[in-house]
Amino acid sequence: MIKFKTDHHEVLVSPEDFFRMLPKLVWHEDEPLAHPSSVALYFVSRLASVHVKVVLTGEGSDEMLGGYERYYKTIYNLALGPGYHRLVPEGLRRSIKHRIESLPPSSKVRHKLRRTFLCLPPDIENLYFDNFAVFTRGMQQELLSPETKERAGALDPYADMRRYFETTDAESLLNRMLYTDTKTYLQELLMKQDQMSMAASIESRVPFLDHKLVEFTARLPERLKLRRGWTTKYILRRIMKNTLPQAILSRKKMGFPVPVGAWFRGAYRPVIDEYVLGDRAASRNLFNRTYVRNLVERHQAGENHTERLWALVNFEIWLRQFVDGEDLNASQTTQGEVVTMQA
Repeated sequence: MIKFKTDHHEVLVSPEDFFRMLPKLVWHEDEPLAHPSSVALYFVSRLASVHVKVVLTGEGSDEMLGGYERYYKTIYNLALGPGYHRLVPEGLRRSIKHRIESLPPSSKVRHKLRRTFLCLPPDIENLYFDNFAVFTRGMQQELLSPETKERAGALDPYADMRRYFETTDAESLLNRMLYTDTKTYLQELLMKQDQMSMAASIESRVPFLDHKLVEFTARLPERLKLRRGWTTKYILRRIMKNTLPQAILSRKKMGFPVPVGAWFRGAYRPVIDEYVLGDRAASRNLFNRTYVRNLVERHQAGENHTERLWALVNFEIWLRQFVDGEDLNASQTTQGEVVTMQA
């Protein structure tokens, strides 16, 4: 990069490489991979290990400084929702919700509006905890088989989140969400970062989580985190104003996307057929087969269920290794087919 006189490297990860490494990385993680970006992170770490032994990463900045869109979306929904539900007659609310639900399933407008106070009760559980879950409470009830639900009992998936949200001494809604995510979601991200980098024999460090910096950001006024309602990580953007180009400072959050949803619809549909719809997965009787098959069909038709299918694929790979005792190299994916060897 000319501006900073840095030497950049890139690695191209083919879908074949991606899926071939997946079982090994599930083994390194010791549990199902929550994010497809974990695999991409491993390949980046492997590339970095050729040149250095330690890297610095940005984990924690979003949870410290309000970097996720879900923060301001939740704030707006909880600000407007109670008034809408109080002032708009129930019949009209039902009509509006019905109109939204009747939009084409692949509609982005439908997808966004269904996650607002126009379709959801205006409380923290529905607009925050449940709204950003991979499987909502309602979906969980449809996904799980009767036997699984009986064994799970009255397990509350949001117990930890609710406890942190309700017991923190943070006064503002934003800071309560930041604290909750720091104690829950961030733990998952840190494990991903650590496990994937260590799998490539490289150490990653997280300067944003230096305890003095964390304590400092926790005391910052809310306006220095979210500005004018939608500018995230405001103070960090201001600090870097004279260093980074404006195009970088003002662009949307990108994350670390992997087109696994498109791969599931294309040449790597056999991954779904084996690990989600296959007889071996179905024989466990953990999930409602009709619901799972319908989920796959809806994804094929254009709806986005990437995260849900990813979770089901990873869960089955993890079960085969850690419950069935299958050898690490027993399952491999190749373009257009899945080859499965018995343990």
